Amino acid sequence: MATILVLTEEPLLAGDVQQLQQLHPGETFHVLVPRDPARSVVASFIDHLSLGELREAWEALTHDPDQPPSGTSAQETLRLSLDRLASAGLEHDGHVLPGDPVAALPQAVHNLGATELVVVTRPHAVEDTFHTDWASRARQELGLPVLHLYAGMNRLG
Repeated sequence: MATILVLTEEPLLAGDVQQLQQLHPGETFHVLVPRDPARSVVASFIDHLSLGELREAWEALTHDPDQPPSGTSAQETLRLSLDRLASAGLEHDGHVLPGDPVAALPQAVHNLGATELVVVTRPHAVEDTFHTDWASRARQELGLPVLHLYAGMNRLG
């Protein structure tokens, strides 16, 4: 049985789990969640604008960097993702990554004998356009297939 790494910035949704199950039936999934995804304020603003999310764009610009960001913590993101994989009856495991998620991938691939990486993110207009997103960076670093799925959508990144 192969291990598929799943790098995500937010909790996997039921549709995301269903896609993973359809793409890799019978496989084991190991979920990786970065503690701090280190998003640029300008990139976040443009991403939200490109999706028509005006309130979120404003919040990205006016967020106090000394306050924790709103939303789900990395530990909670991991727990919710693992719960959804368990509900689907899939073999799973996971952990929170302390630093740059792409830098941690080669070690995770080696330790787990992973055969593929699936990156699940929201659309990021700036990073996706200039190929600085996690999936593009991972393709340059790893010697295995990398698939980029947009969270909650039937679209590839």
